Amino acid sequence: MISASTSVEEISSTVQAGYVKFGVGLDAAQLVERSARLDLSGLDFGSFAEEPLDSASLRCLRYMHDVEAHTICYLRDLLVTRAHRDPEVTDFLACWCYEEHWHGDAIGKVLEAHGEPSGSRVAAMRRRLPRRDAWRPYVFGAVSSVTRDAVAVFMSWGAINELVTQTAYARLAQCAGHPVLSELLRRIMRQEGRHIDFYTAQARRRLQERASARKLARASLRLLWEPVGTSVMPASEANHLATHLFFGPDGEAAYRRVDKHIDRLPGLAGLSLFERAVGKQMGSVIRSPL
Repeated sequence: MISASTSVEEISSTVQAGYVKFGVGLDAAQLVERSARLDLSGLDFGSFAEEPLDSASLRCLRYMHDVEAHTICYLRDLLVTRAHRDPEVTDFLACWCYEEHWHGDAIGKVLEAHGEPSGSRVAAMRRRLPRRDAWRPYVFGAVSSVTRDAVAVFMSWGAINELVTQTAYARLAQCAGHPVLSELLRRIMRQEGRHIDFYTAQARRRLQERASARKLARASLRLLWEPVGTSVMPASEANHLATHLFFGPDGEAAYRRVDKHIDRLPGLAGLSLFERAVGKQMGSVIRSPL
């Protein structure tokens, strides 16, 4: 276990093999039973006054806060699909959304410790959403109505997004090197590990069952997938996060590990989704410096 005095090297070692696992093999009922509000006990948020985060890491945290706070809107999109017919899926989604809310709240406390607003950021973000966001439930519902394989795509998408999110937290802990932030992110990553487990198990089962699901998932991800948050956050912020967290040997090793996990899902080998996305965002920074 990583304590508040954990070194950067120690938190790095927890993700060298891929992602932080939690409850692998548990069924949905057990996952739901273990769901809980994020434990913040023992975390000294006041320490940020004496040892504030660097500006680049703080900028990444703003992005992460806003994306976590937007989870309820992703849930909106999923529940208009066939996914709402599966009680195992809906039980998990209720807990997933609850836990993600508290992840955003905890990150908000770090922002507040730096004298920045947190709650008001959510309203501002939702006001600037593109108009196409209002059509997402209709698109999700329409796709789900014409193919029974849509849920396999959504579960695969969820697994990949959670892998990317957890990896970004691990890299931020390494880059920032702040003991309290590292411990907070370790606790968040532990819950994200449970989310990865569920989505991955669902995706693997559904992809294995139907060749058509594998084809649809592969095509959809190759053509449409982007890192979580890029559809609702300014491009400049997504580009900054990619460059700050994934530039250099350690960052490259991290995004390659994510792609190796994706390769293990039936029909999805060789997509290099995260590597291509990071390369695209870094290219944007080179063409238009922040």
